[in-house]
Amino acid sequence: MTHRTVHVPTIARVEGEGALHIRLRDGEILDLRLEIYEPPRFFEGFLAGRHFSEVPDIVPRICGICPVAYQMSAVHGFERLFEVEVPPGTDELRRILYCAEWIESHMLHVHLLAAPDLLGYDSAIEMAATERPALERGLRLKRLGNDLLTAVGGREIHPVSPRVGGFSGVPSRREMGAFVPRLEEALEEILAVADWVAPLAQPAFPRPAELVSLVHPEEYPINRGRVATTAGRAFPSEEFEERVEELQVPHSNALHARFVDGGAYVTGPLARANLNAERLTPVAREAGTRAGLDLPTSDPFASMAARIAETALALEESLRLIRGYEPPEPPSVEVRPRAGRATWITEAPRGMLYHRYDVADDGTILEAKIVPPTSQNLRHMEEDLRAFVPTVLDRSDAELTRLAEMVVRTYDPCISCATHFLTLDIDRGEER
Repeated sequence: MTHRTVHVPTIARVEGEGALHIRLRDGEILDLRLEIYEPPRFFEGFLAGRHFSEVPDIVPRICGICPVAYQMSAVHGFERLFEVEVPPGTDELRRILYCAEWIESHMLHVHLLAAPDLLGYDSAIEMAATERPALERGLRLKRLGNDLLTAVGGREIHPVSPRVGGFSGVPSRREMGAFVPRLEEALEEILAVADWVAPLAQPAFPRPAELVSLVHPEEYPINRGRVATTAGRAFPSEEFEERVEELQVPHSNALHARFVDGGAYVTGPLARANLNAERLTPVAREAGTRAGLDLPTSDPFASMAARIAETALALEESLRLIRGYEPPEPPSVEVRPRAGRATWITEAPRGMLYHRYDVADDGTILEAKIVPPTSQNLRHMEEDLRAFVPTVLDRSDAELTRLAEMVVRTYDPCISCATHFLTLDIDRGEER
């Protein structure tokens, strides 16, 4: 039997480093491993012994694309444990900050990571030759998200103003009001993004999956809510570690998460859209529909349309909250620590992010546990590949490589966050 091997040493358009190894014989998968070889970063380890007040400045360094998610998961957890009542307007300002992160992250994924696949380019730079206006529009939307992050968080990467008890400083009404015309224009532009994406050909892979996200009775979940799944599970963040376990697999420096009954699951924008469809705002529903989002669906390739819908939602929410914005006074309140366990889940752009801190009575961190969305998705990612690859074995090695990467990329994995993509190696020959 002819032996075939495909090796791609470096794959762009994912955050972090990893490899995919597939070994085949007679058209059957003998071995499939999503190998995450990026070294662990030991954030949980060096949080131990730190004071709780240091955590909001440390954990954002885990990710340069979604630092707010790490800040807010920690901040909310500590505030619940310490029974902190933040000043009026703080929650609204934090929601704006988080919306800004969704805008910049989702637009980065759509225009720089996913669209080149659909248009047959190796990079967004190549894509710019034929799609320059669309790419410039996407970058404008991303810049809007980054500018909002700067206004509220003090800087666009690793914001410095969020703290336990509120903010170290807050923007004025005038500073925030300046975003109104930009947000109004962006709401028109996101519909144009949806129309641009809709006709682009992409694979379909409709298969059952248990989708998991926060849900909230009053709002589309970002900073708060209970965990729910499309299979009917429901529990608060305090029970996360009772319901979900992490496993070390030999081929990965990133842990795999699954339900304790063994079930893999999916978290992220598609899960949120399915479980919170009635909470989507008007323009978000229109943007999703125009981009091809037909709920309910568990097809991973529908995730890009879900990201476009959520970008519209984040724009609408930001506009609504800024029009009614009153600066919190004072910006923050005094915090008195106490011993106990702080837990919280927020919705990072890529999905649920869980934080847990065991705290001494003086506010010292005794132990920390962080479960990022990519760790939660890795097991299902491998299962998707096991199901998808056999359907495209008649393709050339180059095309099979491209399609396998697309499966992984649709999850928008953050490998660097998960190591506490993609080199592809396909062996089509006999077992050796």
